[in-house]
Amino acid sequence: MGKIVFYEGRNYQGRSYECSSDCYDTYRHFNCCNSLRVMGGHWVGYEKPNYMGYQYVLGPGEYPDFHHWMGFNNCIRSCQMFPPYRGAYRMRIYNRPEMHGHMMEFTDDCPNVFDRFGHHGIYSSNCMEGFWVFYEHPNYRGRQYFLRPGEYRACMDWGCMNPMIGSFRRMRSSLM
Repeated sequence: MGKIVFYEGRNYQGRSYECSSDCYDTYRHFNCCNSLRVMGGHWVGYEKPNYMGYQYVLGPGEYPDFHHWMGFNNCIRSCQMFPPYRGAYRMRIYNRPEMHGHMMEFTDDCPNVFDRFGHHGIYSSNCMEGFWVFYEHPNYRGRQYFLRPGEYRACMDWGCMNPMIGSFRRMRSSLM
């Protein structure tokens, strides 16, 4: 059973809220989130209600302030738990929208997209197996974008306005 606890203050201080299922709007439970604990499961926290805005992939552990989850601010306004996955990983990326242009298939992590793919932008993707996380910068830094299996015909489909993705990796329990 998954559980995440949000705290309004840093270092687990102030008002708290325990959540054990998806929540489309956390504002009714707390005003801001300056620390959190993931007590079970893997979660994606979103900066805005209805699973929109910046995304933060959160695994089991303690996050004493928003910098520890690579947060840009203290806003987590919605969250979703995602199920454990132990199967194979397979994803295709494209340098054009609608899954056109140069394509490359991956089954492993990629710390530098340009070095492996030869292009600076990922405009579309087909995640065939497993959960993946795109990062804005190389070496798993910057904004995060969580991808479930499915077709992403444009970068806006995974919540990004800019196709510049610097790295990506498989979402595995061992990473958390």
